[in-house]
Amino acid sequence: MTKKSIEVHITDGPDARPVAVLVQVASQYESQIYVESGDKKVNAKSIMGMMSLVLQQGEEVVVSADGADEDEALAGIEEYLTGNK
Repeated sequence: MTKKSIEVHITDGPDARPVAVLVQVASQYESQIYVESGDKKVNAKSIMGMMSLVLQQGEEVVVSADGADEDEALAGIEEYLTGNK
């Protein structure tokens, strides 16, 4: 299992589209991926779970991945969250 603290830089606003794209990115990987914000930890492949986090620009989250492609998964999620695509 790998974990990384990432600062969110999604600028599309609080609507569902950025979260839906994040879920699509996470779903590309075999690994289990979780995003932690405050006292909540949700499955990054769950649209409802991710929407419950209400991620904000500049917020610090912890992303963890566990599985065969965990390093690639973590890198892909970080790339999307930081806007470094």
